[in-house]
Amino acid sequence: MSSFAPNFLTPSQDFVTLCQSQVTLLTQGLKADWSAIYLAQESEAGQQTDLIPLVFYPTKEDIWSSKNLKSLALPNSPEPLNKLPRLLLGKSSTVDPNGDQAILDSSRRFSQDPYRLVLPLIHTEIMVGLLVTERKNCPWQPEELTQVETIAKTLAIAGLLDRRQNWYQEQLRQQQGLKVQERDRLDDLFHQLRNPLTALRIFSKLLLKRLKSDEKSRSIVDSIIRESDHLQELIQAFEGDQDTVTLNAKASLSCASLPSATSRTLSPVNIKDVLDPLLISIKSIAQEKQIDLKADIPRDLPSVYANSQALREVLNNLIDNAIKYTPKGGQVRVELGLISIIDQKTYQGILIEDTGYGIPLEDQAHIFDRHYRGIQAEGDISGTGLGLAIVKDLVNQMEGIIEVFSPINAKQKKGTRFMVWLPLSQEGMQGKLI
Repeated sequence: MSSFAPNFLTPSQDFVTLCQSQVTLLTQGLKADWSAIYLAQESEAGQQTDLIPLVFYPTKEDIWSSKNLKSLALPNSPEPLNKLPRLLLGKSSTVDPNGDQAILDSSRRFSQDPYRLVLPLIHTEIMVGLLVTERKNCPWQPEELTQVETIAKTLAIAGLLDRRQNWYQEQLRQQQGLKVQERDRLDDLFHQLRNPLTALRIFSKLLLKRLKSDEKSRSIVDSIIRESDHLQELIQAFEGDQDTVTLNAKASLSCASLPSATSRTLSPVNIKDVLDPLLISIKSIAQEKQIDLKADIPRDLPSVYANSQALREVLNNLIDNAIKYTPKGGQVRVELGLISIIDQKTYQGILIEDTGYGIPLEDQAHIFDRHYRGIQAEGDISGTGLGLAIVKDLVNQMEGIIEVFSPINAKQKKGTRFMVWLPLSQEGMQGKLI
């Protein structure tokens, strides 16, 4: 035998209202002086079933309100829980209909105390909770016992259905969350594909310009450009098809947020080794847009604690954005070797600065949000609003810090500077001290 939902789920307000009405029926209809309803919860270790108080009458506090549902404190009761039947504090919230039946029957009457009734709330061999009711001056009569048992059966069925509904809703929420998470990973992948694809198209066009009359070679380059355009169209089409699914799934998640499943190994990394290959391709893109790209890279840089692949994506996204949002004739500058101590920890800084359009102050609080583009969404430059969100996530995974400053030129209100701070590795610290 198995329990449907061993872990406690917060009961719905509808079930609480039903419990309230049944306690009112006991109080007004059957003249009970004191009544309580408990819900069964299997302990984390799974070795016993705890009883969580849900409804009491009379009570000094309103535990029926939705405000108190998530922290159900035990009100003052006339008798501690450890004096309740042994059956209710066992190792399972399921009941053996054969071996435990005699105990169940005896617990319904409590011949030792004719003024108090204790009824387990059981349906389809699953224990949902416990109903306790008491009269001070008048013992319970047989016909009254039948009415109380009917109330207990009603609560048991309703409690089990409520628990199952909560369980299904939780499973649905988790599945929707996983779908959103997988969609985010696909978005990240396509965004990261877009940069090398753009570089490939630019290189192909530059190569086409330098070719002379070699028709065979020109035909090959034309094919590269054509297929890269086709790949770009496929990516855009896939993203368009998935937008509706993503929006619907996110709308149903309310404030739920699932943790990222990605884990990256961190090790000593020389930033120059990661940046140099990127600059080779990025310079060609900058030249195509007639943008002056400058790199200030000192010798003997201390190593940082990072992940090479993640760092490459961070630098690629930030420099690509700088070039993308800087008009013709502008400048993009990359500088390494900056050192700062933040919270008693030594970091090396990476500066990426441009003379572009800048980021409005009202947008800066949201630029690391997924799919947020702010004022740029109103312009002619296409984008997904994912690049900076990816950057922020990767920097966090590398235990780094990212800052944004804009505008750089206060008079012209233009320019943006990003600072990425990564912790120095032990090797980097030793090199710095030498």
